[in-house]
Amino acid sequence: MRQLSVLLSVLATLVVAVGVFRVSHGYFQSEETLKAQGRLAVYQGSVVTELERFAHLTHVLARDAAVIEAVQGGAVIPVSAKLEDFALKAGIESIYLIGADGKTIAASNYRLENSFVGQNYAFRPYFQQALAGQQGRFYAIGATTGLSGYFIADGVRDGQGIVVGVIAIKIGFPLLEQSWQNSGEHVLLANEDGVVLLTSDPAWRYRVLAPLTQQQRSRIEQARQFPAQPLAPLEWETLPDQRARIGGETRIHLTAEVPPHGWGLHYFASDAQALARAWLVTAVVVFAAATALILYQVRRARRVGAALARSEREEAALRKANAQLAIEIEDRRTAERRLKRTQDELERASRLAALGQLAASVTHELGQPIAAMRNHLVATEIGGTGPAPLVRKIGDLVERMEGITRQLKFFATSDAEPFSEVNLHDALQTSLALLEPNLAASGTQVQTKAPDTPVLVRGSRLRIEQVMTNLLRNAIDASDDSSPPRVQIRLGGSPTEAWFEIEDNGHGLGKAALADLQEPFVTTRASGQGMGLGLAISASIVKDHHGTMTARNSDTGGAVFRVVLPTLTTDENTA
Repeated sequence: MRQLSVLLSVLATLVVAVGVFRVSHGYFQSEETLKAQGRLAVYQGSVVTELERFAHLTHVLARDAAVIEAVQGGAVIPVSAKLEDFALKAGIESIYLIGADGKTIAASNYRLENSFVGQNYAFRPYFQQALAGQQGRFYAIGATTGLSGYFIADGVRDGQGIVVGVIAIKIGFPLLEQSWQNSGEHVLLANEDGVVLLTSDPAWRYRVLAPLTQQQRSRIEQARQFPAQPLAPLEWETLPDQRARIGGETRIHLTAEVPPHGWGLHYFASDAQALARAWLVTAVVVFAAATALILYQVRRARRVGAALARSEREEAALRKANAQLAIEIEDRRTAERRLKRTQDELERASRLAALGQLAASVTHELGQPIAAMRNHLVATEIGGTGPAPLVRKIGDLVERMEGITRQLKFFATSDAEPFSEVNLHDALQTSLALLEPNLAASGTQVQTKAPDTPVLVRGSRLRIEQVMTNLLRNAIDASDDSSPPRVQIRLGGSPTEAWFEIEDNGHGLGKAALADLQEPFVTTRASGQGMGLGLAISASIVKDHHGTMTARNSDTGGAVFRVVLPTLTTDENTA
């Protein structure tokens, strides 16, 4: 019966865990989708801004008297020089004036060997649209330079309002596309035919989202829009529920229309964080359910023991007087056995409580090396640097994980861990190397200010590195929403003490005090982004080293954490 009860409890816990995982995963996925929609809106705004920033310039230049005179047979060189000055000051790739026959009369690049002057662009749709009295717009690879760009054109009219020429500008988007690539996100812009124009992945450029029809290919070839480009299909697949598979990964897929052409902006966001947070919530629920089950079994055992004691007392009262001595002896033995059982139960409860605390600490501490290991593996796979660096990095991380688990022996026994000489310079470099993938992924700028001489303290290097790693990771996470994210590290010391400070430009401590943040499971991060154990563990380590840790809000925004440790004495240095 008891085994059946335990089995039913375990099954109920599993059912609850599955339900919690599904609900939490759906919730976190919706959060990631909302974030992705915000990022898509930012990308959409930047593209529209770039397309419309110089849209008025051709309208203004088309009404310039010198431009009108040059189209009608006037001086050309002064107009080319004027267009050159306009292009240089406005930051435009080129500005050029085309006659009604499609032949270029003047251009801002008239001094260059591949100048547009003399080239005929009558085949370009933007020229044909402008000649018809409309503003022409077109994205293509340049027929003269071979560089892609966005063309805007307006008709030049004479005194009677007749279009006698076309003024056109060419705009390139290298900075916009470079910012997409540096962001580490997946985004692409495709035109009305589904041809990828701009992308965060250069391998996707000039791929098509769907196979082109013969009519589309004929129109593209006639306009010489993408010469020498095969326009092969992009390897991707749309999935239900705003998902798509691209690059071998399933991602959140959101789209937005970019006016005035109706181009499609596609944004692909990873939902790995939602999955990780869902697993974390499920693990917490399972842990809580297991703890409750254990407490229930302990209480049940106590109730059974109490009932047994009452039965024995009632039985003892009915015994005959001549057996009283034997009864007292038996009662004494029973009491001793009951005491032994109670002591065993208390010891088991203590071990379970300690095991729970250690499990929480180990889970939290191993999260950083494991995350770093995953980042190194991904970086090695993408970079293709070979197996040797990968083995070394994994070896270093595993060694650190083993060092963390060795700390369990320190908590399990009363023997103090031996201290030795530790240089804070070396400990800081180790922590920065461990968090290098986090720094690269978040784009955080690190500034270090330290004396040239070693800063020596007496302690455990691994545990001091652990404090630095916890504080640095908190600073990186806190400054994630800042632009740009920045972390400042300062080292210093005196004859009696050494210190280091870590300052970020994030949201700061708010109204929270350091004493509150040092409590286990207390965190200022969003739900699911931290268990609140890092500062508690760091404070315990600093206390074991007879040091102090303080925190305050920075005057310029963000938070400053300062750790002070006693330095080596003269005798210790000599030794």
